[in-house]
Amino acid sequence: MKGNEQPSGKKPNHPEEHSYRDALNAYLHTRGRNTDGVNFEKTEAGEFAIFRADPTDASDVVNAGVKAADAAVTIPETISNTPQRELQTVVDLKPFTNVFQASTQKGTYPTVANATTKMATVAELEKNPAMAKPDFKSIDWSVETYRQALPVSQESIDDSAIDLVGLIAQNAQQIKVNTTNSAVATLLKGFTAKTISSIDDLKHINNVDLDPAYSRAIIASQSFYNFLDTVKDGNGRYLLQDSILTPSGKSVLGMPIVVVSDDTLGAAGEAHAFLGDIKRAILFANRADFMVRWTDDQIHGQYLQAGMRFGVSVADEKAGYFLTYTPKA
Repeated sequence: MKGNEQPSGKKPNHPEEHSYRDALNAYLHTRGRNTDGVNFEKTEAGEFAIFRADPTDASDVVNAGVKAADAAVTIPETISNTPQRELQTVVDLKPFTNVFQASTQKGTYPTVANATTKMATVAELEKNPAMAKPDFKSIDWSVETYRQALPVSQESIDDSAIDLVGLIAQNAQQIKVNTTNSAVATLLKGFTAKTISSIDDLKHINNVDLDPAYSRAIIASQSFYNFLDTVKDGNGRYLLQDSILTPSGKSVLGMPIVVVSDDTLGAAGEAHAFLGDIKRAILFANRADFMVRWTDDQIHGQYLQAGMRFGVSVADEKAGYFLTYTPKA
């Protein structure tokens, strides 16, 4: 460096790198006929030209530097041994029904219909007219057995970082709820069908079609709930109201709402609901609910068995309606 000359800041030339680039250019321009000065690498798939020369010094950062792939054997991976359960809201429909403890495999459950007759006037000293007899109705029910078992190796129990048996038991409990929900929902879908396209249609069913004596609740699929959640009155206010007494925290037209998945009452995207008195509508005969765990020395492991014995029946076919929401064309 002479006098007051300052460094130019330019990277030093690398004749070898330039000559290799020239060789590659010649190779490409001649469509592979000129291979002078080009390095090739043989692999199982064939022989290929190497399109970059080895780094000539540390200034060639991309090729000369140490990357994560080069030091992979020294870089640890963090592995979590505690599984995160997938979030899904599952409402147990069983408590909303009329649950009774069955002591036998099948039987009948008596109900009595509301009196529809009335008295007539009677003259003095005339004989008393006969009174109408109570209208008794017997509901037949029978219990079915639902059960599953899962073998778990003792090694997996001993070596697991979590309570593996406890996790499997939780999973079995979810399966139980899915089973009872399916049985109850199947009966709900069999009630008298009504199609609605507006909140006025819903009001008519609530005010006119369903007897005032029945309690009211709405078991709504997510899509049906979405319809209710977007309805406004004439003043632009949403009809859905907050309620601390309902599982969903909402009510509409004074009726509590229970929200279930679309698949429970139909298919994804379908808007269905049951409106009525579900406790009067569905009889749930509960015979047994068990979770059994035992050791099997033949497999050096344990078995976890989950099971239920129950039956469901329609107790009052007039206690509600199965609704389908279809938007107006």
